[in-house]
Amino acid sequence: MSVQYRTAGIAPAERGRFWEQAVAQAYFPLDLSYRDAERFEGSIELWELGEVSLSRLVTDGITYARNARHLRQDPEEHFLITVPERADIRFMQDGMEVECRPGAFVVERSHLPYEFSDPDANALWVLRVPASLMRQRLSVPDRFASLRFDCAQGAGRLFVDMLRLVPETVEAILPAGRAVLGRQLVDLLALTFDNDAHILESRQASVKQAHLQRIEHYLRQNLAFSRLAPQDVAEACGLSVRYLHQLFQEKGATLGQWVREQRLIRCDEALRDPRQRQTIAEIAHFWGFGDQAQFSRHYKARFGRSPRETRQRGRSMPSSS
Repeated sequence: MSVQYRTAGIAPAERGRFWEQAVAQAYFPLDLSYRDAERFEGSIELWELGEVSLSRLVTDGITYARNARHLRQDPEEHFLITVPERADIRFMQDGMEVECRPGAFVVERSHLPYEFSDPDANALWVLRVPASLMRQRLSVPDRFASLRFDCAQGAGRLFVDMLRLVPETVEAILPAGRAVLGRQLVDLLALTFDNDAHILESRQASVKQAHLQRIEHYLRQNLAFSRLAPQDVAEACGLSVRYLHQLFQEKGATLGQWVREQRLIRCDEALRDPRQRQTIAEIAHFWGFGDQAQFSRHYKARFGRSPRETRQRGRSMPSSS
């Protein structure tokens, strides 16, 4: 069943506040600017697909702003993939500005300030993806942010066609299947990035990227091994240890930091799963953390809560139906 927010039936004086709350619940907190808040009309219909959500947004002209205070209040990181259907949109973030027309989509990050302007009445599809999931599927997904991608042909068209099919089909899919569908949409998004001509032409270091993808694939396959020594990784990938470290240095992280981040993400997924019966110590050990106290410190530093709090929260959540 979808969740719906509509201004129809809301008193004119309350519409601005209502819409601000609806947007915060569907995506994350934002500041909103209207031409006329009392006459503003808008609707959101949202479908939960496991960790991912898809929504259709139909509104009059409006501007959304993500500011520094929002980042402090809402530390969770997400990507929004926004597909305009009726009119152009304008997006500014991290010193970049992009105009996105129907037939294309733009990628936004929740973890940096931005301004999103929808000057005319419009209809948008919006896919909301946790940053942790994007990073499992893509190497440095931030490099795709604030860029315009074609969805009129090829993999991009397939991705958007799938978005449009979700409302017609999702009600007949069980909750576990919806989560699979959400991940498949992210896989199609990754395929779109890999096949977009703009990205292919703009890659200045395709050889390095191929090496990184091979390294990251090997690491993901072996995350559960507590010992992932640089020498072993380099040998498995046919590289020198020096070049291995150089590749990660250019990404802004060390090999050890990348491995720890991926292990923490896997532990977090297991802790949030109410069906998971392993103890916290067993989960940590399975994913390569030999010292539970050290694991707990790293986990809290990364997610802002203890492993025990995450497990309690996961088990207290009502099951989807």
